[in-house]
This record gives sequence, structure tokens and C-alpha cells, in this order.
Amino acid sequence: MAPTSTPQTPFGRVLTAMVTPFTADGRLDLDGAQRLATHLVDSGNDGLVVNGTTGESPTTSDTEKAQLVRAVVEAVGDRAHVVAGVGTNDTHHSVELARQAEAAGAHGLLVVTPYYSKPPQEGLYRHTVEIADATGLPVMLYDIPGRSGVALGHETLVRLGEHPRIVANKDAKGDLGAAAWAIARSDLAWYSGDDILNLPLLSVGAVGVVSVVGHVVAGELRAMIEAYLSGDVAKATAIHQGLLPVFSGMFRTQGVILAKAALGLQGLPAGPLRLPLIGATPEEIAQLKKDLAAGGVDL
Repeated sequence: MAPTSTPQTPFGRVLTAMVTPFTADGRLDLDGAQRLATHLVDSGNDGLVVNGTTGESPTTSDTEKAQLVRAVVEAVGDRAHVVAGVGTNDTHHSVELARQAEAAGAHGLLVVTPYYSKPPQEGLYRHTVEIADATGLPVMLYDIPGRSGVALGHETLVRLGEHPRIVANKDAKGDLGAAAWAIARSDLAWYSGDDILNLPLLSVGAVGVVSVVGHVVAGELRAMIEAYLSGDVAKATAIHQGLLPVFSGMFRTQGVILAKAALGLQGLPAGPLRLPLIGATPEEIAQLKKDLAAGGVDL
């Protein structure tokens, strides 16, 4: 049974975009995924995104994606929202992945803006609606033009928010003004998808975060959100500022690389990366240690 949700927080408040653990020889590590998912929920996450970019979805097979969803739901599905990334730049394939994720027990779907193809806004709208119509699961949009090459426009976001199953947006656009307008004009629950903007996005109406640094500071993110929502903006700001070294440090190179390095430093399941991503260098790991320590992370 999925955890309780509300229209205001359909997927919880603190979600980590979880890495996909692999064994030393590069195979999917389902036992490691279950142990990592349990650790992340115990640490303060009330949601996990699997098979997202941070989960190396471009290099995992459809079969592996289904296996991962099943494993994570089995481990924490009664305590946390498990959201499956299903978006691709192929609408038909995305629909298949959505149905597969539903069958595997996912509680929701993350649908990234189609990448590389650069469709017009009407194409983005139709692509997303076809996916939303394919299952009974709630959908979180993922607006990240820096990776996809095209952004969801204001009007498109408002139109998509009228669909009964499109309930949220993960915002990695880096445009607070655009976020403010879209939040004001739609019923979409807004989630920060850019850790450095977690607190600023709360200030214009976001309800939570989908985080990479949640691998190591989920409790702090939850405390920041709770402080802000209770009206203690000074405390929320202090927590946010204390985490700045972590925000910067985890993205000195590609986020998956350093997320897996950070988990390795803590003795948690992560394993190697699949090409074209590569593991962190000794120099990058040394710098990561300094950044995490400056942000108060115990290693």
C-alpha cells in the first residue's frame, strides 16, 4: 500500500533521486538497491525516484528498470512514495515504460521533457498526455531544459496541470519568475529539482524537493522545509546556508558520479558507473570529502 498523500504533497516532501547500485562487474545490484532505499527512508526521505537520470536510466535496460522498481517497492513501498522515471524522447516507448512501472508497483511516474528532439510545445503536451492516459498513476513532470534542450512553457504547464493525473512538476529550469507564474496559475504541486534553489523555490510556492544531495543530507532538507513552513525563515535560511558546501560539492562534476562517490565514502551500496559516465578521480574524492565535511556530513 502506498503511503498517504495529499493534493498539496502528492509524493511527500523530501524525495531523493536515487542512484542505481551496480555490482563490481557492472550488473544490477538489487540487494544493494534495497539496502540503500531503506537507508534513505530511515534518513528522512518520504519518497524516492528510481530510474531517473541520477539512476543512470539511459544505460539500464527496460528489464532492469522493472526489477529495480519491484525491489525498491518491496523494501520501502509501505513507508515512502516510489516514483519511477519513465520519460524518453520516444512517446511509444515512454508509454510502455509507464505501464511496466505500474505493473511493477510504482506509486507514481516521473516524465522528463523529451530530450534531443526539441519538439514544439504542442508536441510536449501531447507526449505527456499520452503517457498520463496510459496508466492510473499520478504523474510528476520534469522540466529540465539544460539536459533536454527544450523547456515546458507557462501555458503548457497550466494545460498539463488540468489533466486529472498530472499532479506535480519537478522544476530544474532555474527560473524563479517562471516558477512563480506557473505555480500561481495551476494546481500543480511544485518540487525543486535543483538543490541550490531548494529554499528560493519554497519561497514562491514549492512544496518539497527532488534532491541529489538527499543521499547524504535528507534530514537537514526536511528540517529546512519544516522550519520554513512553520514560519521560521531565519532557521530555514541558516540550514540552507550551512548546506551550501554540499550543494556545490556534489555537483563539481556530473551529479551521479559524486553521489556514488559520497555513498562509497559512507560504506553504502553504490558501485561503479556505466559508460559514458566514469568514476570520480582520487582528486575529486579528496575535494568531495572537504566539501561534505564543510557541510557537516559525517563520513
